[in-house]
Amino acid sequence: MNVSESFKALYDTIVKLRGPDGCKWDKEQTPSSLRSALVEETYECLEAIDEKNPAHIAEELGDIFLLTTMIGYMHEQEGKFTVADTLTGIKDKLIRRHPHVFGDVKVKDTNEILDNWAAIKIQEGRKPKDSILDEVSSGVPPMDRSFALQKKAAKAGFDWQDIEGVIEKINEELKEVQEATANSFYAQLTDDKENRQLTDAVEEELGDLLFAVINLCRFLKVDPSAALHRTNVKFVKRFKFVEKKMKEKGHEMKKENLDIMDAFWEEAKG
Repeated sequence: MNVSESFKALYDTIVKLRGPDGCKWDKEQTPSSLRSALVEETYECLEAIDEKNPAHIAEELGDIFLLTTMIGYMHEQEGKFTVADTLTGIKDKLIRRHPHVFGDVKVKDTNEILDNWAAIKIQEGRKPKDSILDEVSSGVPPMDRSFALQKKAAKAGFDWQDIEGVIEKINEELKEVQEATANSFYAQLTDDKENRQLTDAVEEELGDLLFAVINLCRFLKVDPSAALHRTNVKFVKRFKFVEKKMKEKGHEMKKENLDIMDAFWEEAKG
């Protein structure tokens, strides 16, 4: 099947699933009930992209197509808009916002392309934001939002002059974390108001430290989510190695055996 036939087949399948003789579970779903699934499938797709596994990427993209089409069809059933409206809308928007491709506008670089995109949005009636930072949705996961906020600020000229300043900021924030934890080490043991405030102070300082590290990632043109994902994969691999070795040697995974676990961890690193 070609692209048109394939999408029509997916659409018809969803119509059948949501129809009178369809699946009870599928008919019970709502846009709200599928919200978490859409987020989960998006992250699974990102994982597949990181793995650079074409077959896995195709599968996960299929799950996203399913969810977006089903959510669109739910609104179609309620007479609010159709799936065709959604597809036509995004097609028309792409044409409008790419006048350098579908029109005679000339651009010299990607910065001009992005500037034109923003200007066209305003021409279309999109209310200008009070701040360029308002262009970053508050619904974006915190790490990705920090990265996006910093890129917006940097584009406006609010940025470090060199990497030394970024690293100095990280060291400064790390020192403040150390000072905060020294004052509130005992706060985790109780829940009284005073100690809770000390714990909140640690949280704030840790947030500042994370923000500074993400800024270093941006400065070095490294996606912090991708970097952290790589470390997560490495940690899982090494920890599983430790678990395997501990089981083979008849040792329990517990604090009292930390020295043994550390030795296996160093072996896993090697």
